[in-house]
Amino acid sequence: QVQLVESGGGLVQPGGSLRLSCAASGFTFRRYAMSWYRQAPGKERELVAAITSGGGSTNYADSVKGRFTISRDNAKNTVYLQMNSLKPEDTAVYYCNALLHRSDYWGQGTQVTVSS
Repeated sequence: QVQLVESGGGLVQPGGSLRLSCAASGFTFRRYAMSWYRQAPGKERELVAAITSGGGSTNYADSVKGRFTISRDNAKNTVYLQMNSLKPEDTAVYYCNALLHRSDYWGQGTQVTVSS
């Protein structure tokens, strides 16, 4: 079965950095685009970044452009989100997403808290 397991979240001060990882299994990872979403308390889940199956194309929410970088390692079945210059408004639960055959699959999420 499809499994997505996020890791790397935590508490960081404003201006700091974190790298999130999402380990995928149960499907042919290299064939599918992958995405990161986030959900802050009281807000809807929003798309943060996405990457094509081969990693050649990426896109980002305007709020994170220039600060976040999505990447993937198809040999390790893992997608990453490098987050730099973090702001308090980046505080949220971050989720890994795979859209397979019109079905959405989600990880359990990892909490990112940006606070001094």
